[in-house]
Amino acid sequence: MTRLNQFLIYDELPLWSAPFGLTLMDTLVLKPGIKILDIGSGAGFPMLEIAERAGKTSFVYGIDPSEDSIGMITEKMRLKGISNASVIRGAAEDLPFSDCFFGLIVANNGVNNVQDEGKVLAECHRVLVPDGQMVLTMNLPHTFVEFYDVYDQVLLSRGLTEESDRLREHIFTKRKPVEYWKDKILKAGFTIRSINMDGFKMRFMNGTAFLEHSFIRRAFRRSWEEVTGDPGIFRDVEEQMNKIASLNGELTMSVPYACFDCHKTEPAGS
Repeated sequence: MTRLNQFLIYDELPLWSAPFGLTLMDTLVLKPGIKILDIGSGAGFPMLEIAERAGKTSFVYGIDPSEDSIGMITEKMRLKGISNASVIRGAAEDLPFSDCFFGLIVANNGVNNVQDEGKVLAECHRVLVPDGQMVLTMNLPHTFVEFYDVYDQVLLSRGLTEESDRLREHIFTKRKPVEYWKDKILKAGFTIRSINMDGFKMRFMNGTAFLEHSFIRRAFRRSWEEVTGDPGIFRDVEEQMNKIASLNGELTMSVPYACFDCHKTEPAGS
């Protein structure tokens, strides 16, 4: 094993997904001899951690639409010697598993990034055994509220009310409120036993550091810029955030999230 591969084995907690995933890990209940599904497996957390903690009598299946994710997880399983897990490429709206196949389903910021949330939850209900557990985490509408407030103020200062409305639509599309998820989950036939609300802070030197962070560039920035399509407006947003950071000594971004502990107790659609 190369030295690089030795280091890759320990690279199990992506900065963004770790707080959500650790709450998820504290919520799920492991039982011997069950099949477990991880929706939106990403880089392999918490899928692989669950596989190792569940032991050899249980088996974890991961599903993700990204070919890169499949390759990464497969290599991590090889390096770690994990034999009680498998990952497939696919969409959660059409799970390739039979009815009542899983005893536990988890999704760490996975269900809130699908194309059809209702269909995914219906599929989860179908493949979960009666009284099986489903644990979901998702970030909430006030994620990066400090950035969005500045962005909205810049838009309104220029009289761009339609773009301001588009910004709010963008936020809702990406981050639904707790009540929205409660309604969707209950309609899919689940009982919600608990909702754990938590959050964390991301601290940056200034707005430029925030916008140039590799994760922000990769996961968020393009969709933010598409709200107006005017690079000049976005430069104004950066400038305003830099002024705030200069006054406060840093720029802080809030990331609130929720963890739903759900159980299959009712027929779907009841």
